[in-house]
Amino acid sequence: MPSRRPPSARRRRASPRRSGTRQRPLPAAGPGERLWVLDVPYGTQVDGATWHAAVKAHLFVGRALPAHLAPYAPGPYTLGRFIENALNPGSPTPSPEPTDALEPRRTQFEAADAIAARAAAGGRLFLLADEPGVGKTIAAVLGATAVGDLRGARRVLVVADRPAAITIGHWCRTITALGDGGLEWVVITWDRLEKVKGHTWDVIIADEAHALRRTTTKRWKHWERISGHGRPHDQAPFVIATTATPGHTPLELAYLAPAYAQVLDEPMQAWTSAAQPAAAFTTALARHGVGVEQGRYGATWTTDAARRTADLKLVRGWLADERPPAMLHRAAPWGPVPISGMPVALTPAERTAYEAEWGEFCREMDIARRGRSVAKGRAALLRFRQKAGLIRVDSTVEWIAQQVQAERQVACSVEFVATAADPIADRLRDSGIEVASIYGRDRFDPEAERLRFQTGQAKVCVFTAVASISLHAGETLADGRRASTEPRVGVFHQARFSGIAGRQVTGRTHRDHQVSPWHIAYAEGTVEEQVGRVMVERIAAASDTVGSDTTGLADLAQLLGADWLPPTTLTEDGT
Repeated sequence: MPSRRPPSARRRRASPRRSGTRQRPLPAAGPGERLWVLDVPYGTQVDGATWHAAVKAHLFVGRALPAHLAPYAPGPYTLGRFIENALNPGSPTPSPEPTDALEPRRTQFEAADAIAARAAAGGRLFLLADEPGVGKTIAAVLGATAVGDLRGARRVLVVADRPAAITIGHWCRTITALGDGGLEWVVITWDRLEKVKGHTWDVIIADEAHALRRTTTKRWKHWERISGHGRPHDQAPFVIATTATPGHTPLELAYLAPAYAQVLDEPMQAWTSAAQPAAAFTTALARHGVGVEQGRYGATWTTDAARRTADLKLVRGWLADERPPAMLHRAAPWGPVPISGMPVALTPAERTAYEAEWGEFCREMDIARRGRSVAKGRAALLRFRQKAGLIRVDSTVEWIAQQVQAERQVACSVEFVATAADPIADRLRDSGIEVASIYGRDRFDPEAERLRFQTGQAKVCVFTAVASISLHAGETLADGRRASTEPRVGVFHQARFSGIAGRQVTGRTHRDHQVSPWHIAYAEGTVEEQVGRVMVERIAAASDTVGSDTTGLADLAQLLGADWLPPTTLTEDGT
């Protein structure tokens, strides 16, 4: 009797390995023709535009771009323009001439000089940690151009925060206004790093560099490769990291490891590991005297207040005391953001609903704790925050309406769309108040909505963005107009648990010499009131240049019965 193969073997033989799918070759341009790259939105079909997987873009072949395709042509310094020029090496699209639309301030020239000095001394990374609104974007462009001149650079990569519809245009307009210095610039967002990992970059601007706090993400893996994170100091591109809020603790600053290793005269192998970058970085910090302790979920920063103060002085000094300095931090000359709690008195019906939700949350959290289910604990916390915020929607709407009547424009920061952004915006519109909406993927044009607010057409802006948008009074707009001068006031409908996120949000209106007070709304006499008090302190602490208070995060976790969960559960990265 013939032997019988085991079922697993039969399945393997029945499913032979497939060969790779053959990609269609790129079209060839005839005499006088070129390949045109088109930024066609996903899911949209446009006559004449053909998708090509080899370049992951739509293409058109011809002598000139037809009128109906012109709106899809990529702008200068975008990824689409970069790909297009690479496909047409003999006929790249010329870069625009400088517009001189921006006049840099003295402080921005000083920052550019500091960046250039660090590069001239052989440095590989510069941390520009000025407060929001001081002018990091212009300073970074000027600095990158200067570094390019010093090092004979050819390409500059700018990695900006989202929303792309606002941030990419902002950076491209800045480069155009100041001039590209003969360099090839490409501006992308953090979620598109994979698209440029196969190219070589001489200078990289990492805008809102705190986006690299987590070393377990795909973003970090792409960054390691693109930035040459683990390479020897003389073989890596020059990185300009810009952020007003580098990290909550020194342990979140692994992206600064190249600078630390260099100023301490150590090889990169002493500070990083491709397999375990966070562990390697934490070990290096501990070796140099930073207070590292082992917690339930791995290494944590010490809770000893005196040790924390010494640690912050130590890690700041590594970069700030270097000559020439490897970092620059300047406080906003118009002072810190005025921030305060805003208690909301619940109606009897609202309080009954709130207490019911709080009771349900406590039960769910207790079940999750006993079962050691982090996923259930996180979900319970998320649901409670959404429902608690929904109960307070009417009071937030009423407060905003009063501010508008007082001839102020209001920036309303929310975290959730269905239970906060939508109902707040809808009820304001029902009352006759125009609202600019910057939330919900692809639901609104973020830049068009921002301009509605900035020009005063909409008196209120409801947004989920944390950084990289400007909502301050008197801003110089791209077309040369000035934004409305009505004073801005901001409100957090829900307290941000991340001090970094909260500080970034306040910087959307409190910037460029415009003082803008912010308020954290909470239900009076509830756990939200205690959370609100802690967050006022945490947002202030997040202004610390390299590592801020984290005891507040532990306090929040204890207030919510979530101290058994990983610390990131309370921050945006966790939820």
